[in-house]
Amino acid sequence: MAKADIHPKWYPDAKVYCNGQVVMTIGSTKPELHVDVWSGNHPFYTGTQKIIDTEGRVERFLRKYGMSSTQSAEGTDQK
Repeated sequence: MAKADIHPKWYPDAKVYCNGQVVMTIGSTKPELHVDVWSGNHPFYTGTQKIIDTEGRVERFLRKYGMSSTQSAEGTDQK
């Protein structure tokens, strides 16, 4: 038998919120959980991909490794 007064209170109907909307109900030690990402908006499950390009890093990477259609002339001459 479990010891008394050492376990946290269990909430069998805890609500999970994402962007202010209830997305699911689970069991938890907290009555409410606020999340930024869940399976309903995660790119892996939705099939969408979002690339956040900060200061042109993605474009620079693509040019460096020849994955972009706009390759710079200076990068192709050097060996």
